[in-house]
Amino acid sequence: MESKEAALAVWRAFATRDPDRIRAVLTDDAEWRAPARNATAVALGVTDHMVGADAIVRFIVADYPRLFCNGMRIDPISLTADGDRVVFEQRQSATLANGRDYALDYVFIFEMRGRRVRRIREYMDTKSGYDQVFGSAPATAIV
Repeated sequence: MESKEAALAVWRAFATRDPDRIRAVLTDDAEWRAPARNATAVALGVTDHMVGADAIVRFIVADYPRLFCNGMRIDPISLTADGDRVVFEQRQSATLANGRDYALDYVFIFEMRGRRVRRIREYMDTKSGYDQVFGSAPATAIV
């Protein structure tokens, strides 16, 4: 149960967009890996593999809001914990900076080290993500 509560605290910290609160729930060597060339990374012109707490903080505080400028609605679907691994299944929806609607199911796997997250693996339907972000336009940085 401790890992589940710690992982929920990570999401709460992310939602604040406060760099110090976010950094406090990450290990210094934290990593976040998403599918290669996913639509969010391409649209923002950023990497799909963040290494280090500073890179993750920068993504959440500075990069992410450029595309999801009106925030992101997160609807939990399921939450499972086994030892130091916590799996979140959720639907995320937003209006993008280019005015397009966005709604996609995600799975996040958090590997916890105590009350901090050490590794995040992110999965989603990349084809649907591209269709929603870019439509028929070329997949390039848009913000």
